[in-house]
Amino acid sequence: MSISTLSKITVPLNSSQSASNQGLLMPKLQYRFRVSLENFGVSTPTTELTKQVVDVTRPNLSFENTTIDVYNSKVFLAGKHTWEPITLTLREDVANNVQKLVGEQLQKQFDFFEQSAAASGADYKFVTRIEVTDGANGANVVNILETYELYGCYVQSANYNTLAYNSSEPVTVTLVMHYDNAIQTPQGTGIGTSVGRTVNTLITGGGA
Repeated sequence: MSISTLSKITVPLNSSQSASNQGLLMPKLQYRFRVSLENFGVSTPTTELTKQVVDVTRPNLSFENTTIDVYNSKVFLAGKHTWEPITLTLREDVANNVQKLVGEQLQKQFDFFEQSAAASGADYKFVTRIEVTDGANGANVVNILETYELYGCYVQSANYNTLAYNSSEPVTVTLVMHYDNAIQTPQGTGIGTSVGRTVNTLITGGGA
């Protein structure tokens, strides 16, 4: 197949919008990512968690529905928003590094031995970064295509999963993590982008 025909492997567009023939953009791939946790647990570094990630869900956002009843009809507005919890699955290692860090984070949230709660959220909350990469490694510099930064995270639930004689799979621990806010960086890649609320007026947003 001639290389020139590759420019036609896409959806034809209206010529007033773009060139009628153009190449298909490279998609982001699900397995090219990394997750890092900042201020998670007590021990440093926390990079062992990054190396043992199995999978992670990306943030989901929903808005409550506000209904305004008027004369013969209804008007619907976007109400308060909710960031849905994410799920992070980690492989456990024989040196217990993963479960040690997870245990430290849970102890920061609540001391199970002394039955003592943390004084405030600032005592235990952490930052989670989910980075989509271009697949580079080793001598090739990794380029970050997109980063979700999750602020005010805490572990909502920790599932130490199962052990089974009929399985050869590694032992895992699954964390469900809640957070207060999420921003996509760099600016211009999604949530956090500067946009005008109305035409030619106040600009809002502006992730780093």
